[in-house]
Amino acid sequence: MKVAPEEWIVEADIRMMQSAMEAGTLNAVQLVQLYVERIRKYDGPINSILELNPDALEIAFSLDEERRRSGSRGLLHGIPILLKDNIDTRDRMHTSAGSVALANSIAPADAFVAAKLREAGAVLLGKANMTEWANAMSDTMWAGYSSRGGIVLNPYGPGNVFVGGSSSGSAAAVAASFCAASIGTETSGSIVCPASYNFAVGIKPTVGLVSRSGIIPLSRSQDTAGPIARTVTDAAILLGAITGEDEQDEATLHAKQRVYEDYTPFLDARFIRQARIGIPRYYCEQLDEAALTILESAIAVLRSLGATIVDPVELPCAGIEWDRNMIRHEFKKDLNDYLARLLPEVPVRTMKELIAYNEANAEAALRYGQGGLERCEETSGSLLEPVYLQALRHNRTMSREQGIDYALQAHRLDALLFQGHHGSEIAARAGYPLVTVPGGYASNGSVSKAGYVTDGPYGITFSGTAYSEPTLIKLAYAFEQATKHRFPPSLSASLQNKRFEELAPLYEI
Repeated sequence: MKVAPEEWIVEADIRMMQSAMEAGTLNAVQLVQLYVERIRKYDGPINSILELNPDALEIAFSLDEERRRSGSRGLLHGIPILLKDNIDTRDRMHTSAGSVALANSIAPADAFVAAKLREAGAVLLGKANMTEWANAMSDTMWAGYSSRGGIVLNPYGPGNVFVGGSSSGSAAAVAASFCAASIGTETSGSIVCPASYNFAVGIKPTVGLVSRSGIIPLSRSQDTAGPIARTVTDAAILLGAITGEDEQDEATLHAKQRVYEDYTPFLDARFIRQARIGIPRYYCEQLDEAALTILESAIAVLRSLGATIVDPVELPCAGIEWDRNMIRHEFKKDLNDYLARLLPEVPVRTMKELIAYNEANAEAALRYGQGGLERCEETSGSLLEPVYLQALRHNRTMSREQGIDYALQAHRLDALLFQGHHGSEIAARAGYPLVTVPGGYASNGSVSKAGYVTDGPYGITFSGTAYSEPTLIKLAYAFEQATKHRFPPSLSASLQNKRFEELAPLYEI
């Protein structure tokens, strides 16, 4: 290692870390220490980390010993990974979806995703802050805010550049090199949106490719977990580690013939020369000048790489209203089921009790109200009502047969291209995958209605049909390798971050 470790760790990728560990110039214990030191030094104003794993160093030491005795388990052996705070871990960390009501909740078991990462040898470094209840609590809640953790800010311009949500901390922490990579979750835009605004790569998998068991739910029809990383390669490595069949999640049983344990063979930049990519111009109408400039530049790059660009592409569903009754009904049913399984000391067991708890602790819990929760509580929670079943049919038909699949088949396309998260809702309703990759850094932005500047990082997003992750990874990889847009944010050491001082003795370098 020719540079100081604290400099080397910035933007280091998983294969670099593995090479250093195999060469004996670095170990998992040192990796954990380096990341924790960066968090203590720089995360104060960003606030991406909700909780550090007090056992991380011990886990890393054990993995180092295992490497010495019997070799590496694979590419994730000893690699520190962050989890969004709605992913269960059966350890000394809490899982709360950002809610003060669950601030002391220790999950009864690992989520399937967490268990798969442990099996692969990853070090679960901590929990990332997030938009509370995955942005389902209140229409007025700021992206990145939770009552338990406060607000996450974008490291490329804390307080000025939009951070995106709801996997806000997962993306900001990756951008700031506070971890090797992270796991976020998405119901509609919650991986690709923050990944886009934090100059990261995000993969939102097909619903069913990755099990949701042990993840605090929002919508069984749309929820999925997926990787956020600094490179397409790292995201592909992480995706392969978390896929698989799980009897506790029926959706994974339908996917078992379409799942790969390794997505790195699809890191093939040559595929772009035969690819056909469509541009749904309806989804560009709301873009400001900065975002549109990024998209047009990306289209030009893809064309120069040999892709056939079909522009415009019309989707019959463009402009229709999505039926939000689907999520309202599913959230109540699925959250009640999740809360009922928690340990006895958790103070809420149903959505109704959660609402009452928040009202009784309004100063801490209700900065933005809870209108979203209250609307969901009005449903029966049975998923048998005609209004729910009609919403489910409507959303699936419009997003699939009259949406993504229609466009792909009519124009013989491999993928659709969107700017950032602007195609996330149609993909969410369909349950189809998205891959976001850094698209460029805008300098011709303005001030948005919310007060954020629209200068800064932007992603572009490839969308496809069910289980088209291999194709989308090929396209994202080709674009990434041709452009190399990503660069790290400039961070200033902060004296504000006192949250992890009690853990300092555990991580001293």
